[in-house]
Amino acid sequence: MDLKEKTIAALKKYDSGDELSQLTLPAIPKASVLIPLLVRDGQLRLLLTVRSIHLKQHAGEVCFPGGKSESGDRDEIHTALREAEEEIGLPPNKVEVICKFFPVINKTGLLITPVVAFIEESFKASPNTDEVSEVFTLPLEFFTKAADHSGYPVPSVFGPTHSFMYTDPSTGNIHQIWGLTAALAISVAVLTLGKKPEFEVGFNLENPVSGFKNVLNRKLSKL
Repeated sequence: MDLKEKTIAALKKYDSGDELSQLTLPAIPKASVLIPLLVRDGQLRLLLTVRSIHLKQHAGEVCFPGGKSESGDRDEIHTALREAEEEIGLPPNKVEVICKFFPVINKTGLLITPVVAFIEESFKASPNTDEVSEVFTLPLEFFTKAADHSGYPVPSVFGPTHSFMYTDPSTGNIHQIWGLTAALAISVAVLTLGKKPEFEVGFNLENPVSGFKNVLNRKLSKL
């Protein structure tokens, strides 16, 4: 198998399928994020966006494409693909969805479903400047290295808060990737590359997605 096929085979094992539909959930707002992977020069890379500084929430932060579900969305995957098209001009028919992870509830009470997918190496983003100020990619392996990583004993949905500082060699721009975005990137890197990070993560490395389920159950028990 080539790199893409191996990645798909590794990640499909962690697809949550219809597990969520079997849960009795309270009426809480839902959202999805798209975790876009691509292969470039024989290397797995991850696409991320920088939120516009004009947004009311999380202005200027690095995140995955995504947003809240709307009444016309068919499911969590549809939400992720719609938002990615609106934010960065990614056509849904150019996205190969691999799996969706078990959702997590973030600090603001939003139920977020991560959708992992492959996009074409040739994709050129067309950011909606009202929402996105920048789009960049970086090696997935970056999220297993200690050199640019910091961990803080500040509680997050996955335990301690992780932060990475990445300098984009094509622009010189420095990006901080932290919180839930960093935790999801670490999880995808571990599951895909089969590498233990050079730092303590504070959640289950054997099956990070099981941690998603535990976090959700804990949060639901308090609602």
